Amino acid sequence: MAWRLALVLIVLVLASPASAHWRPGPHNALHAIDSAFGRYRWQARSVAWCESRWKPWAANGQYRGIFQMGVEERRAYGHGRDPWRQARAAYRYFKAAGSNWSPWECKPRA
Repeated sequence: MAWRLALVLIVLVLASPASAHWRPGPHNALHAIDSAFGRYRWQARSVAWCESRWKPWAANGQYRGIFQMGVEERRAYGHGRDPWRQARAAYRYFKAAGSNWSPWECKPRA
């Protein structure tokens, strides 16, 4: 009986929205991008796919995360290990750039 209760608790914890923030993978990155970018989400998804294949741990030289932000950009706009923080930081950078994708090598598909 106790093992059933433990199993139910484990399932509930893993299914809770709070634990979703800590799961790696593209599904979680898409939710983070959608949440941060709102009406620009389809463009942001396209840019992030091109930059990192939606992998929060992606790295290329000084560039890190789902939006491959450089050292100075991460310092100015924030960053973090999880896609939620990375997406919010990229959105701040996007807005500071005039709501366009000029700072990124990858551009959204038309």
